[in-house]
Amino acid sequence: MLISANGGATKTEIMRKAYLSYAQLKEYVSVLVENGLLEYLEGAQMYRTTAKGLNYIQMSDKMGEMLQASSKIPK
Repeated sequence: MLISANGGATKTEIMRKAYLSYAQLKEYVSVLVENGLLEYLEGAQMYRTTAKGLNYIQMSDKMGEMLQASSKIPK
């Protein structure tokens, strides 16, 4: 969802890009907004990933890379 909302996106766009139902979208959006990862732009009626959200995406990508690399180490 954070990647889908990067740069700004409507609820419908986020739902389509993230393959979510409306019920899932409502639940996840509220959690992401409460935690400062996503913000709502009232004038544009769009959601946008915050700097904190972008940082979360970067950290998550790094963790995935580290886990992938560690799984390739022979035991």
